[in-house]
Amino acid sequence: MPPHVTPALELRAVSKAYRIGGRRTDVLVDFDFSMDAGEFVVVTGPSGAGKSTLLHLAGGLDAPDRGTVAVAGRDVWSVGAGARAAFRRRNLGFVFQFFNLVPMLSAVENVSLPLVLDGVPARSADARGVELLERVGLGDHLRHRPAELSGGQMQRVAVARALAARPSIVLADEPTGNLDSHSSTEVLDLLRSLADEEHTAVVLVTHDRDAVRYGTRELHLVDGRTRPSTAPGGEV
Repeated sequence: MPPHVTPALELRAVSKAYRIGGRRTDVLVDFDFSMDAGEFVVVTGPSGAGKSTLLHLAGGLDAPDRGTVAVAGRDVWSVGAGARAAFRRRNLGFVFQFFNLVPMLSAVENVSLPLVLDGVPARSADARGVELLERVGLGDHLRHRPAELSGGQMQRVAVARALAARPSIVLADEPTGNLDSHSSTEVLDLLRSLADEEHTAVVLVTHDRDAVRYGTRELHLVDGRTRPSTAPGGEV
């Protein structure tokens, strides 16, 4: 029997509800999910199905009402806010639809910022930033600010920033939502290479049906529960 492998990410019996206008809305219900290092899971489903909530819970940004969220076997919500923030910086990378780059910082400064905030010396943080920007094909844009970059280039900077601390998991929320088809392909290729080459676990939330083919598996959500996916080319 092979030895037990601790999942990179595991949600056990997780439920989450919100109150909107005095009405309770169940977003995730007794939800179970796990993934191993190197997996690329594409999360699909209609708006309101719980996709972004799943990412927020997995990333320690929002607490479950019930259940357990564990990264590399560690319960994310078993520690205080300060320890949780430090754990998040060192183990999780985030990529968002709207890039969330700091306008007044250069590309390399945006990438190295998480390391600087975590106490890494500026010289080492900048060296890591240069290394990552070269990897994503932006070695000649190190000193460009976001306003001087295209949408695809800004998203590649955001991916590089997510990798700065060598996280075990990258969580991407609609990262191609504001990109043209060429830029979308570049970003998806880059994220897939992380899973294949770095053994990073990647969770991608998307409405883009074409993105599903980049994943090692698809997780289709409807009303906070897993459902069979739609047919290829169908509505996500």
